[in-house]
Amino acid sequence: MNTMHKEAVLRHPPLIGSQLEPVFNNAVQERLQLPLRTISRGLPTGLDIDIQILVAAPWIFAGQTEALETSTPPLGWPYGLKWIQLLTSGVDAYPRWFLETVPVTTARGVAAEPIAEFVMGAILCAAKQLPQAWITSPEDWQPRWLDCVSDSTVAVLGFGPIGQAVAKKALALGARVLVLRKSNQPLDLPGAEQVSNIEELVSHADHLVLAAPASAGNVGIINAKVLATAKSGLHLINVGRGDLIDDDALLSALNSHQVRLATLDTTVPEPLPMGHPYYKHDRVRISPHISGVSRHTRVALAVKFVENYHRFLGGLPLLNQL
Repeated sequence: MNTMHKEAVLRHPPLIGSQLEPVFNNAVQERLQLPLRTISRGLPTGLDIDIQILVAAPWIFAGQTEALETSTPPLGWPYGLKWIQLLTSGVDAYPRWFLETVPVTTARGVAAEPIAEFVMGAILCAAKQLPQAWITSPEDWQPRWLDCVSDSTVAVLGFGPIGQAVAKKALALGARVLVLRKSNQPLDLPGAEQVSNIEELVSHADHLVLAAPASAGNVGIINAKVLATAKSGLHLINVGRGDLIDDDALLSALNSHQVRLATLDTTVPEPLPMGHPYYKHDRVRISPHISGVSRHTRVALAVKFVENYHRFLGGLPLLNQL
């Protein structure tokens, strides 16, 4: 960028439209000293032509295939947009046309720590039988056997930012950590062990953490054949994508007690319909895809966005661009 053009950009910085909450917007404004234009959530229609950057929240739930396939761009799209920043690290809640018109960057990595904490909370609750261990009367004052995380094996499918954060925290608690990743590159995490296939991973796991992306090769990777090899009493935790799991196979494994507990923060579809068997099963814990939702995550995204904003002004490659 030549000096004259840079000065012109600084005098008239690109207008940012945001579909996110005030915690993100305020964090960006504090760092850039620039106003943000608040945009309603949902399909972005009729954007002001002066808005060059859009921070976008999903308007289609993950797993709603028909809604994704039938979505069409609004009249005038992409308006004046030059760059779209997604709220999410995955792209399965956005139609293809939204991702292919202008440069798009993801939020990859910003939620890794909160999600890893959620996973460790689920593991600790399972090991210490919380909240079942709390009592409310003298009649409940009975001993029970609890498990110890340091005597367990935590197996992690996927070794992106989330998988790495989970592995580090599990190691800190003294657990044995096994990892399966697509790459053959060394893990570069002392103490973690790499395995070669999903059956080997599952057969040793006390707690199996799914942190893999929703790629075609991963769909249904947790199926009846794989669950048949599971160590008895497995605790399955999904913070990746719902379609990693064959739901019928998981329910069967739960009913046979091959799987002791399932903690599911992601499902397909989202939300699950009324009457879905997961809602009624006494050993399934469902959360509404909130493991990564926190003030920390929004501020971390703001920090990444600001760095990309400066790259955008300087004509440099954007971080986490599709």
